[in-house]
Amino acid sequence: MLQGRTPAALGDAAARRLQGAGGLAEDLLDYLKSSEFVGNVISAVALLVLAIMFYRLASRLIPRLFRLGRPREEGALDEAALARIKHQDTAITLARHILRYSVFGTVALIILSIFLRQTLPAVAGASILVAIIGFSAQSFLRDIIAGFFILFEGQYGVGDFVRLEPTKVSGLVEEFGIRTTKLRTPSGELVFVPNGSITGVTNYVSGQQRFTVEVQLKDDGAATRVSRSLEETASLYVSPPRLISREDREGMIRLRIRASVLPSTEWLVREGLVSRIKAAAGDEALLAEPLVYDVDSSSLGRLKRLVPREKGG
Repeated sequence: MLQGRTPAALGDAAARRLQGAGGLAEDLLDYLKSSEFVGNVISAVALLVLAIMFYRLASRLIPRLFRLGRPREEGALDEAALARIKHQDTAITLARHILRYSVFGTVALIILSIFLRQTLPAVAGASILVAIIGFSAQSFLRDIIAGFFILFEGQYGVGDFVRLEPTKVSGLVEEFGIRTTKLRTPSGELVFVPNGSITGVTNYVSGQQRFTVEVQLKDDGAATRVSRSLEETASLYVSPPRLISREDREGMIRLRIRASVLPSTEWLVREGLVSRIKAAAGDEALLAEPLVYDVDSSSLGRLKRLVPREKGG
């Protein structure tokens, strides 16, 4: 296309493009110096300040509204009352997230409409808006839809201890939002997981894992040493190790020890507690390796009712 054009024509075209670019920059500079732009900035700042004040006020009122009638003492509540408290806390965090996105999304659109009254800012604003929608809207909508189904199906809520796949993050749900879930791990880290990336959920309903350790010993002295060793440490356990039964037979003493730990910290029992028991008893006093199992009695009862029984022959 350039073969039929003379060098002079090409130079004139380049000069016109440079002149147009210079005129565009000059128009932009004049707009930034104009009183209208200054007024728009003042209006936008005032609107943003009012929105922040409204958000802070509303975010403080939301918990008070949802917690009306809640008992102050939560330590001795039954399971149903604790479940209601978890539902209330989930609703509080969800309402706060919806409020945040609604308020600041509305403010952003209003501020954008203030500056889009000029042609030049309109072009720039439209380009930025298209870029934002193109790059983030898809994942944003996926996270919101996934969060809706998590809430609708009751997979977990605030106060539940969960394990999320495929990230394999375990922790206490501190906040459940329409886009992300915030977990507090047992070691204290705060993890934000997008709802759309969650492919599986393990909900530890009781908030703990209960273990039973069965130990077979030769003599009474070893049993006494094992019982004393259980009292040496308790701070890392939800329920410290305790002796729940002792069975004496000829040449054997069987101890059953129970302990509860936070989910994902089962190594405290399988490794730590077992090593402590073996060290206290001594290799010569052990008849077998300590047996560790974590079968929940209520869950086992429900499973037994589902298993078909064999007919007597």
